[in-house]
Amino acid sequence: MSSIGTQEKTASATGEWFMGSLLRWPLTSGDSDGVLALGEATVAPGGEPPLHVHAREDETFYVLEGEMLFQRGTERIEARAGTAVFMPRGVEHGFAVLSSQARFAQLFTPGGLEEAFRALSEPAEYAGMPPAPDGPPDEAVIARQTATFGSYGVEFTGPPLPVILGS
Repeated sequence: MSSIGTQEKTASATGEWFMGSLLRWPLTSGDSDGVLALGEATVAPGGEPPLHVHAREDETFYVLEGEMLFQRGTERIEARAGTAVFMPRGVEHGFAVLSSQARFAQLFTPGGLEEAFRALSEPAEYAGMPPAPDGPPDEAVIARQTATFGSYGVEFTGPPLPVILGS
């Protein structure tokens, strides 16, 4: 009998800092034979990703705290705690954090994309949000992020949603 899915694992108390956000990975693709990866993210305004398209995986968000606005293709979806939003592969998407911060679960199916986040993250120095960035990332950071996510089949297609919204 397989032990896949039966392994108990707790997320690191401190997690990882990624581009001004706090990430934890309760389940990775290694825990599920590549079937999925489950992350928990806390993001403040300004920490949103550029609009992008996944070639390899679907992404599902489940809002735990805060208020968010998602864009899926041309559709806009307002979300708060208890809202789930499915982003199918091949469809441009992004989000904006509308509250002081938002905490949400991310499910990637199949798993593997968490490795791109981990490659660009640093261990959190304490259990909380990292210091706020001084401004937008410099061109070298953007180039590394674009190359790393690109190697996992993610193409950045536009600015972060808050830039489009003018917020």
